[in-house]
Amino acid sequence: MLFENGERLHIITRRNFEGDLRRHFFGKIIESTGSVARIEGYVFVYDPTKDEYVKRPEKRIRIFDLADGSHIVNIFPKTTVLSDVCYRVSDEGRLVVTDGRFSLDINEFGARK
Repeated sequence: MLFENGERLHIITRRNFEGDLRRHFFGKIIESTGSVARIEGYVFVYDPTKDEYVKRPEKRIRIFDLADGSHIVNIFPKTTVLSDVCYRVSDEGRLVVTDGRFSLDINEFGARK
């Protein structure tokens, strides 16, 4: 099996059009079969009026096909604390997702967005 229960994933849903909602999900795998996984975690949505990603306060359970080309999947350490995950701008002006211990630069093409 490619994925293990308890793994922490950061999932970016690709946009089809410029005006599409920028939606990310960060969670841990509860159960998986092949490339399909049930994941519990938090939704982050880009708010253009604030120029930042906003974390929805309630936990959700979603099902993803992680082999689907409409998702970019990053794996975080299993020690990542879901409730601590947030977006920050690094000292270099890069957008990172972090839990305060582990950080990942998620912006490959420029600063902030």
